[in-house]
Amino acid sequence: MADEHPANDKAITLGHPSYVWRAGQERRFAMIRQHASLDGARVLDVGCGLGLYVRRFRDHSNQVYGVDVDPERVLEASQSLPNISEASAERLPYPDDMFDVVLSHEVLEHVPDDAAAVREALRVLRPGGRLVVFVPNRLYPFETHGAWWGGRYHFGNIPLVNWLPTAVRNRLCPHVRAYTRRGLRRLFDGQPGQIVAERTVFAGYDNIIARRPRLGGLLRDITYALERTPLQAFGLSHFLVFEKH
Repeated sequence: MADEHPANDKAITLGHPSYVWRAGQERRFAMIRQHASLDGARVLDVGCGLGLYVRRFRDHSNQVYGVDVDPERVLEASQSLPNISEASAERLPYPDDMFDVVLSHEVLEHVPDDAAAVREALRVLRPGGRLVVFVPNRLYPFETHGAWWGGRYHFGNIPLVNWLPTAVRNRLCPHVRAYTRRGLRRLFDGQPGQIVAERTVFAGYDNIIARRPRLGGLLRDITYALERTPLQAFGLSHFLVFEKH
């Protein structure tokens, strides 16, 4: 890739962590609570970033752990949170069957081996425990992680990139995956358990609402209503819950 933005630029390869807990994150947390029992549970957030979800989980349990591959984020999160470790999603530093709930929130798209990351999450999950996954939706009209063209990397929401043929899309976005429903489900083929919940969700528009409340609120109302129609297929992210047997 171009010299201006080397491939190991963390903002490109790892994405931007959440810095502020807003309505969009709270909505996703409510979805997690709906499908996974958190009170007193042992919970792991894989790819925890600065620990926003870890902190929210701790409202329900004091047995919450987080891992992230970025040592700077681990150091910052560890200053105010316990049980934060540096580790990759493919090699978690925990024994088998340790956790009741494992969260992978917008992480699988960034890891070198997403299938290995799913297997590892299920390894540390106890039988009857639930793995909760959010990943980007290939049908969403924008690629939110930017794209490469013209010899350099372009940050921002790039329209229609994910609708291009796979070979073209992957050339423009080699740094991040986007999943079809079938592609996401394929990661769980042959795994011990079953998918117990699955849908797509639209964005929370928190940044737009902070700047232009009426416009952001209108976008939120319209797209959240679309989640109750077949047009939910074009949502920002897939949400999937897998229960281990």
